[in-house]
Parts: sequence; C-alpha cells; structure tokens
Amino acid sequence: MRSDNTKKGDARAPNRSLLKAMGVTDSEMKKPFIAVVNSWTEFIPGHIHLDKVAEAVKAGIRNAGGVPFEFHTIGVCDGIAMGHEGMKYSLPSREAIEDTIEIMLQGQQMDGMVMVTSCDKITPGHLMAAGRVDIPAIVVTGGPMLPGFVDDKYTDLVSVFEGVGACRSGAVSSEKLKQLEDLCCCGAGSCAGMFTANTMACMTEALGLSLPGCATAHAIDAKKMRIAKESGERIVAMISEGLTARKIVTDKSFENAIRVDLAVGGSTNTTLHLPAIAHEFGLELPLEKFNELSRTTPHLIGLRPGGENFMIDFERAGGVPAIMKRLVTKLNLDEMTVTGKTVGVNIEEFVIVNPKTNERVITTIEEPLHEEGGIAVLKGNLAPDGAVVKQAAVDEKMLRHTGPARVFDSEEEAMETILKGDIKSGDVVVIRYEGPKGGPGMREMLSPTSAIAGMGLIDSVALITDGRFSGGTRGPCIGHISPEAYEGGPIGLIQEDDIIEIDMPERRIELKVSEEELEKRRAVFKPVEKEATGYLARYRKMVSSASKGAIRE
Repeated sequence: MRSDNTKKGDARAPNRSLLKAMGVTDSEMKKPFIAVVNSWTEFIPGHIHLDKVAEAVKAGIRNAGGVPFEFHTIGVCDGIAMGHEGMKYSLPSREAIEDTIEIMLQGQQMDGMVMVTSCDKITPGHLMAAGRVDIPAIVVTGGPMLPGFVDDKYTDLVSVFEGVGACRSGAVSSEKLKQLEDLCCCGAGSCAGMFTANTMACMTEALGLSLPGCATAHAIDAKKMRIAKESGERIVAMISEGLTARKIVTDKSFENAIRVDLAVGGSTNTTLHLPAIAHEFGLELPLEKFNELSRTTPHLIGLRPGGENFMIDFERAGGVPAIMKRLVTKLNLDEMTVTGKTVGVNIEEFVIVNPKTNERVITTIEEPLHEEGGIAVLKGNLAPDGAVVKQAAVDEKMLRHTGPARVFDSEEEAMETILKGDIKSGDVVVIRYEGPKGGPGMREMLSPTSAIAGMGLIDSVALITDGRFSGGTRGPCIGHISPEAYEGGPIGLIQEDDIIEIDMPERRIELKVSEEELEKRRAVFKPVEKEATGYLARYRKMVSSASKGAIRE
C-alpha cells in the first residue's frame, strides 16, 4: 500500500506517533488509508449538504475495512459570481482545485480516494486530479436541486435570470420577480436543469468514475446517501484490485461521455472541461471530436434550458444509465468502470423502474428530438480555431442568422445596453476581451443571454463572445471564439455594423468583411489590456486557448 510509506517499519515510528495523535490505532495502521476529498462549503447550495454526504462515504469506508481521512477543497458558485468581477475567478479555480488535491494526496501518500464534489469547475478540477495522480478513485457528485414552483409550474435559477429582463421590459412585475427570487431555488443541490454542474455529474458517470445512478440522484434523496456509502465500500475493494483512474478512463471512455453529453443536450462548458480532463489522463481530445460525434449522436431528451424537463424528470426516467441504454449501439461497451464491471455489463444490469416516464421523457434513436447532438463546433474567418454553440437550445429559425454587429469590450457594457432596450431584432451582440487571457478568466455570461431572453429577443438576436456561457443559456449564443481578441483573433477586428453570418447546420461563422480590409485593421490593432493582479495575472501568463480546453501550459 502507498500509505506504508508513512506508517510501516521502525523508521516510521515518528510518523505513526503523529497519526496516533489524531486517534489512529495500531489495528488501523494495517488498513488502507483513504482520502475523502470534500468540496463542502457554505458558499454554494450545491455543496451545502456535502458534509453529510462525506459522513456517509466515511461510514462506507469503515464498513469495508478502510480508514478515512477527510480534507476540503475550494469552490466558487457560478450563479452567485455571475455578472461581476467574481466570475473571473471561476474557471481559474479549476486548476487551483486540482493542484491542492495533488498536494494532499502525494504529501500524505493516500492509497485511494473518494471525491465528494458538485458544481461547475469543482467537479472538473477533481476529475483532473484523479487523472494526474492515478490512484484508485471514485466520485460521488452531490446531486441536483429540486425545481422551484411558481405560477403552478416548475421553475429554476434561469427563471430568475430571465425574469430580470422580463421585468425590465415590463413583461412581469417587480412583485413577480420577487416571487421568482424567493421560490425558484428551493434548497440544497446543483441547479435543477441540465446546466454545467449536472452536465459534469453526468459526464463523470458516463466516464465510469461514479456508481450508476449517482449523477441524477437528488441532493435531498436518501438514494444519494446510499450511493455515497456504497462508494465508500467500493473504494476499499478497488484498492485491493489495483483499479486506478487511468485503468478506467481511456479515449473510448471519453467518446462514451461525449455521446451522452450530446444526447442530453449538455452545457457547452464540456468542450472546455473534457479536453482538460483528458490532458491530465495523458490523452488528447481535440475540439473537432465533438463535431464528429455530434453528426452521428441524436439528441434524446429535452432538458432545461433546451427543453421543458427538469433533472427530477430525468432521474425518474432512469438517468444516465437510461440514456446509455438508448445509445447502446453507439457506445464502447468494453470500457471498465468503478463498479469493476464494463459499461456493457452495467447497461445490461440496469432496470427501468418507471417505464412510462422513461418513454415519455427520453426519446429513441429512431425518433429523436433532433437528429444531431446538442453541441456544434463552428469555424470560419471569425473563429479559425473554433467556436461552440448549444444547438439543441436554439430555435430552428435561428440556426441560420445574418445581422449587424453590436460590439462591446466587456460583459458590463453589453448588459447596460441590453437592459436599456437598445438591442434590436436581427442584431448580433459581440462581447469580446472576455476570453481566458483577455478577461482574464473567461467569464460565463448568463446575465446578458437571460436578459435577451427575458426581453423577448431570444428568437431574433444572436450573441457571440470569446468568453463562455452558463449551461443555463439558451438561444443562438456562440462562445469560446478562438483565437480570442486579446491574442489578436478576428473577433478583435469587428467594427460596429459589420455583417456577421452564422450557419449552424453548415458549422460556419463568418465576418462579411474583405480580407484586404481585415489586413488594414490588423495593421493598427492593439488589444485592450484589462488590469489583472495576483492569481489572475499568473493565470493570464499560463492559460491556453479555449480551443485547447483553457488548460494551463
């Protein structure tokens, strides 16, 4: 066992003495030492209950004969950080989380780990650490929040964000906005739709790193506690089996995850996180892989924000195992999972408990919601290295759009103009200098996209950015435009009223300006330099393009 480096032999008597200072007994010294990597914090509703989840994990570890040691990682709530400077720290926190986990696991020489995590950048940071350290690892994601209930219908956080624009346009009253504020987010868990947090939980399960059913088991459900306890028990067996993270996650595992992502209409942030996770597993996942698989993977379930179903509907329909059962002919079935069984065996053993709900919520590959997957990668003279859109959440009439550019050098500038009502039908809103380096930090922009939706413009106005979008964004919102403006990308050359052409079916995004004119603009181009200090200044120097997953180089 790795932990013998700290506890075995006469020379380790001082080490054992320090362990005994914490109550470790002689009999426990002979057992595997297992890290419980917990992202519990009082800042995030998706994490507020993870102290209890971790206790269940530790009970499972003890049941199976292991010794748990819990430590915590950091976390930023994207919803609370949305729309201000705090969002610049969200994506950069991913690598900081990964680093702290590596330091703890290597410094203390743990034999295995159970990762208790939730939410947008925290779960990717944990998965990246699993790939980097490569010891037995199993992930327990915290589970979705129940939907709110206002005006006799389910609601979620996006209902509040879109309510801001609706209130500003006079479509709803300030009293109604207050009701949404009070009732849409009703307790512990990650936001109730297929936004980034829940998408990444689904990706974790699809990669084989969580027990089946974990991703959609809700935060308040006893099922989550049972899965947590079973995960604690299972990690002890994985240590005996020598089943490490890299023996589970392969190139074919990532193909499975992407197909699940495309079938559920997941967040565009997966095009940042999955390549970054693959990188830490010693693998390469090019952005174009999403396009390649999207052409042959149907979109099977209409989840918020691209549909009317909530995560509770997905859970009742069977969750990730049910989607994988629909996709069985397209998946790599021989890949190993944390169960100690292959993907194919797990799917074969899965039982659909609610067949009518399953049929109502999840379509078949023969009659899908859309023939293609939820994500598309666009290229053209405006985005030579690529841009990303959640096409499953775009109205069919906006899959192709041509309009004049309305140019802003920050999210705040754009938001002010949107809320004043100065954006008109047909416009293409351009928000630049929000990329990984230019921001720095590549902010999510749910506020402007939701304001556009709330003001009734989501089916007539497009938005493009070198930043990124929340998983809660819907409509023709194209992010991750690469190269970004700060690095001299064409998005930095756009001028007010330039014509931009978007063609999602053909995977194109074009700036309708001659190459001669663009060369003139390049000759005098000087990027906007936004001040950055401390961690963000270091991040700007090291971060790569969004087309590479915004990894640290």
